[in-house]
Amino acid sequence: MTDASSASASPSSAPRRRLALVTGASAGIGAAFARKLAARGYDLALTARRRDRMEELSASLEKAYGAKSVVVEADLADPAAPDAIFEAATADGRAIDALVNNAGYGQPGFFQDAPWETHRDFLNVMVTAYAHLAHLVLPGMLARRFGRIINVASLAGLAPGSQGATLYGASKAFLISFTQSLSAETKGTGVRASAVCPGFTRSEFHDVTGSREVVDALPQALWSSAAEVAEQALDAADRDQTVFIPGAVNKAIAGLVRLTPTGLAEELARRQSKRYRYMGPRSAQPSKGSDTGG
Repeated sequence: MTDASSASASPSSAPRRRLALVTGASAGIGAAFARKLAARGYDLALTARRRDRMEELSASLEKAYGAKSVVVEADLADPAAPDAIFEAATADGRAIDALVNNAGYGQPGFFQDAPWETHRDFLNVMVTAYAHLAHLVLPGMLARRFGRIINVASLAGLAPGSQGATLYGASKAFLISFTQSLSAETKGTGVRASAVCPGFTRSEFHDVTGSREVVDALPQALWSSAAEVAEQALDAADRDQTVFIPGAVNKAIAGLVRLTPTGLAEELARRQSKRYRYMGPRSAQPSKGSDTGG
């Protein structure tokens, strides 16, 4: 459920500090974005489901950077959440200058093994809420001729779909295409839309999906830190780079996927998916994961 009145502190009204809204801000890539934005002079509107972690983050950002934060406890599976988050973040009359759509989780297992309600909630968090929040912030950004919209997609959105976590890659592919359209529509307006496509990133994401043991066996060269992803993604957005893939290894993988014939790429994805995706028992109905993004 959404708690729209859950502000831990009102951001400073000082005009020299812009305001950034970060979803999935309680841990992982979202918390890393919040830290990097605060270091760049932004105040924050932080939203996720875990209030205690966001309040700790808020206090650390104020101490380190003088950044003020609004904390909004919300579950983006609730269709009403984006409106409530936007209203809470702008309640004091401030405008949102940057949106980092990061909230997300993995839904392990096969498509038919979970009830539709589980998939519906997943799509609300991973697709609908991203588009809804962008729709809410975009008019003000266009009017002020400044804005940054960063959608955290994934290398999975550039690769063929594979077995297990059936909707994950599909949701990330949507975000990439959606961001490309937003970028085309806002060209020359001062608003820049960017999709960041990280590969394996160290966070709680794999612990929640039950795939930690599987992915830890992968080569270390495949991994990035959340801080690296956030820093590079913000730089890419400032350069007006619409689709950004952090890390040389990830760039090489994406290039190979583009060059590989479709049928062969699909077969390779099918064979390799067991190496990095937890399938779970065919009868399993896994619970919703964390809001760490990735």
